[in-house]
Amino acid sequence: MEVEAATLIGDGLKYAGAGLACTGMGGAAVGVGHVVGNYLSGALRNPSAAAGQTATMFIGIAFSEALGIFSFLVALLLMFAV
Repeated sequence: MEVEAATLIGDGLKYAGAGLACTGMGGAAVGVGHVVGNYLSGALRNPSAAAGQTATMFIGIAFSEALGIFSFLVALLLMFAV
């Protein structure tokens, strides 16, 4: 049985789109590094205020990771739902 060229192209584009959507996970990793790096920079400059900013750091990490998980979800939707 011969597979149509349009089906092969459509499948290839689906996987390419899923791969591009996964780049958001790399952006989330960069975001976490940026948040933690800025926290450490501020904590080393003013150690007495570091304890008050720990919760803010964890909120920033959580938001960044949530965007990474969202991009992973979009990639899965592109691969299996379309």
